[in-house]
Amino acid sequence: MSNAKTPVTVIGLGPMGSAMAGAYLNAGHPVTVWNRTASRAEPLVERGAKLAATPAEAVTASGLVILSLTDYAAMYAILDGVGDALAGRTIVNISSDSPGKTREAGAWLADRGARLLTGGIMVPYMMVGTEQSYVFYSGATEVMDEHRDTLAVIGRPDYRGTDLGLAQLWYQAQLNLFLTMLSSFAQSAAMLESAGVKAAELVPYATETLNLAGFFLEPSAQGIDSGDHGDQGANVTMMGATADHVVTASEEAGIDLTLPRAIQAHYRSAIERGHGRDSWTSLSEVIRKP
Repeated sequence: MSNAKTPVTVIGLGPMGSAMAGAYLNAGHPVTVWNRTASRAEPLVERGAKLAATPAEAVTASGLVILSLTDYAAMYAILDGVGDALAGRTIVNISSDSPGKTREAGAWLADRGARLLTGGIMVPYMMVGTEQSYVFYSGATEVMDEHRDTLAVIGRPDYRGTDLGLAQLWYQAQLNLFLTMLSSFAQSAAMLESAGVKAAELVPYATETLNLAGFFLEPSAQGIDSGDHGDQGANVTMMGATADHVVTASEEAGIDLTLPRAIQAHYRSAIERGHGRDSWTSLSEVIRKP
């Protein structure tokens, strides 16, 4: 019985693509790479990767082709000229885009005889291949099963279902949480800076607040899923008043108001729609049906 490792092609050698190719080299897989700027491949070639001269050569080299590109438009720009090379290949697109565009890409690749797995990797490039790394996937179950072990090299595969848009939806939902948290931290730091407080002083308090928020997620999810928004001590009117105070404090600090006004708008909309005495989870009704 052969112990040969599955050959893998990685197209796109930004920090994430390079990290994935490196993880496969570390695990003993034959790796072919291609990048529009070929010089980016030099460190990987020195470690044993093969640099393909063209996208067609890169695709032909492996049955499993991983794309790490800016968006799905870049996929078309690179793969549209490879001719019949796509036939029989599995394309794993880790690039970020919308769920709708990933579904369109699946149809485009199917017309050319290829199968698509959509992916969203949930760690920064320096954590690829570590125990903390995980990747959302969606697509045909049999394709996921066929390549699960190979894909596990870059991170724990978290399969979300057959709908090609699901991995991107999960990925973007997680990024929404992450990006909003980072903006919130920057906003809070700017508020305190107006009084001469350094951001470093905020860090332990912000960490404690974020940990506390995690405690409320499960009961909040129950209210959102069930539609039961009974007041449990954090109703919309009370929380909306807090949002108003954050806006005023930001105004007094002379900083940007975009983020606090967006949050304030959610609460005001919920009050206008009769949710003033309901739990803050009723914001989900406003968000679902603007």
